[in-house]
Amino acid sequence: MSELKYKRLLVKLSGEALMGQYDFGIDPDVIKGLAVELDNLQQAGVEMGVVIGGGNIFRGAGLAQAGLDRVAGDHMGMLATVMNAIALKDGLQKQGLKVSVMSGLSLPQVCENYTQRDAREKIGQGEIVIFAAGTGNPYFTTDTGASLRAIEIQADLMIKATNVDGIYDSDPMKNTEAKKFDHITYDQAIDQRLAVMDITAMVLCNENDLDMSVCNISEKNALLALARGENLGTRVTK
Repeated sequence: MSELKYKRLLVKLSGEALMGQYDFGIDPDVIKGLAVELDNLQQAGVEMGVVIGGGNIFRGAGLAQAGLDRVAGDHMGMLATVMNAIALKDGLQKQGLKVSVMSGLSLPQVCENYTQRDAREKIGQGEIVIFAAGTGNPYFTTDTGASLRAIEIQADLMIKATNVDGIYDSDPMKNTEAKKFDHITYDQAIDQRLAVMDITAMVLCNENDLDMSVCNISEKNALLALARGENLGTRVTK
């Protein structure tokens, strides 16, 4: 096997990607596929944390625009990420992996409270840690939560696994002429207002010299290829 370039990863998974063949909720086949991918990563020697969105269940920002209180909507969105985290944990455990869910909200009956020290210790011992409920605060996206957790666990690389194979200058689903970037800087992404992550998340990564790769979650062995330093998707750097 090729040598790893990145030993510790933070994998940010799109909530929408969990829908698979459905229009809503969680596709068990997607969970099984993710469990195999993460198992391959761990067997290769990768240490990892995982952040998962909740857009397949609930989007607080959308309902806030429709009149729902923003704080209430964001809390509901955080709970959606907890549900996804529990589903992914179950899939990983069935794969024989040791895994914990740590939450930014206090939900002791279903997951552990997040602390940086405990998260680093678990990951250093080979356990996969799924970070749920974002930062635990309203007005922050799961992208920002992922960036923060990646920095806190001292990840070598953050991978954003979505339904597209990288970053484009426009929506490739709507524009067949959209141009894909192989490499881009955070400043360029911010200046061009590219739909990579929210600005707070990108600024955090930029200021802390955390590189990010964007890839298609359904591409087999994509995560392992990125851990080995292979050119795949779009790389975002300082």
